Amino acid sequence: MRIERVSDNQFTIFLTFDDLVDRGFTKEDLWYDAANVRNLFSDMMYEASTELGFELGGVLLVQVQLMQAQGMHVVVTQKSGQTEWDDEFVEMKVMLDESKELIFSFHDFEDIIQVSAYLAALPITGGQIYHMDGRYYMLLQEEELHQKNREDVIAIMSEFASPSIITSYRLKEYGRVIVDSSAVSVIMTSFHR
Repeated sequence: MRIERVSDNQFTIFLTFDDLVDRGFTKEDLWYDAANVRNLFSDMMYEASTELGFELGGVLLVQVQLMQAQGMHVVVTQKSGQTEWDDEFVEMKVMLDESKELIFSFHDFEDIIQVSAYLAALPITGGQIYHMDGRYYMLLQEEELHQKNREDVIAIMSEFASPSIITSYRLKEYGRVIVDSSAVSVIMTSFHR
């Protein structure tokens, strides 16, 4: 579990799917087991608050984004203003959303060249490539997968890269665009003749 303070009233938590399994959860449990999910979020909030020195109280807005290959990104915002409740009381409003994109992080551009040949054989031609903090990132949207088995695409990508914990919003804001569309096609045309 990775925890990061964003501001005085907000922090983020990133859990990989392995972290969830270690805590006794599956991806499906997050959608269908409300009582245990509430306990999971409660435990995570208190772990994060202890680690960051973040005082929990009042109303917390918890936004959860399930990332296809990566895990779960949680943004916790403490609502400002006085509440009528005791300071020890915490109310969580949880919003669960599932990302429809895949983001993988590569150490070397050569790995993107290699994985592109495998993706093109499926055939997948889309994607975007970014560079940020010394790493390359490939972003694939669900519609670019053309109904291919997502698990197969994740398995191929995992041979050459790691699932990214960076969201596409951060990548688009702070990353440098290398290829803005049809990345697999561009790589195939430029490097595989």
